[in-house]
Amino acid sequence: MNASGSSGSLVCVGLGMTLGSHISPLSRSHIEQSDVVFAGLSDSIVEMWLARMHPDVRSLQPFYREGKSRLQTYRQMVDAILAEVRAGKKVCGVFYGHPGVFAWAPHKSIEIARSEGYRAHMEPGISAEDCLYADLGIDPGAYGCQHFEAGQLLFYKRRIDPSAYLVLWQVGLAGDKSLTRFSTGAAYRQVLVDVLARDYPLEHEVIIYRAATLPIQPPRIEKVALRTLPQADIDVPDTIVIPPCLAMQPDMGIRARLAALDQAEAQVSAA
Repeated sequence: MNASGSSGSLVCVGLGMTLGSHISPLSRSHIEQSDVVFAGLSDSIVEMWLARMHPDVRSLQPFYREGKSRLQTYRQMVDAILAEVRAGKKVCGVFYGHPGVFAWAPHKSIEIARSEGYRAHMEPGISAEDCLYADLGIDPGAYGCQHFEAGQLLFYKRRIDPSAYLVLWQVGLAGDKSLTRFSTGAAYRQVLVDVLARDYPLEHEVIIYRAATLPIQPPRIEKVALRTLPQADIDVPDTIVIPPCLAMQPDMGIRARLAALDQAEAQVSAA
């Protein structure tokens, strides 16, 4: 389908993590100037706040249901969004944090809209990762920072560098392949701990982190031993941050090559 002459369009924006504090002026403008707003938000307070910016805010939450595949839910969200785009509307999809981080529906909606000739793009937002660096005082450039979805770490053979930070997302769903559950239990987290124990001591201190979503809330920052994670109170919004347990090891061979290059360049400059 070629819709190049259609007035329909789509933009997916992020509200950031903390209500009212993180939204950019450009994202606010897209919300206010759209014909229809779809809200991919799980908090009624946030939806009420959003409704003050636009008279036609449609929640995507009713598509979720216990025991229903989340992939089916996401496809229904995409269908609802694209139906309005195809009807010639200026559509804005609003999502927590950054709309492209752990969010299948925004990416797919934009992909399909573009393939059909509609104008579609994404505006970034402040993500939980951004809040994590600020709240925990972590500079990812200091030691490096690895990010994995917790289930992906279990289902695939991934290589972990214990001399860098390790950030694990969606630990509350670790081990779920059905896409129908909203949480997994201690037994699943024990499998995760067993995998992590290949690279970290069980007594190594890890951080349970959750970004604040309301201005009156503090972030959750709880330090526990790795071995206690199965018994910890962990929900889907919680992230596990594992600080380095080893020092970075110098690569003497590469350093020697670089030193030789420096010496060669110095000789050329002196000639």
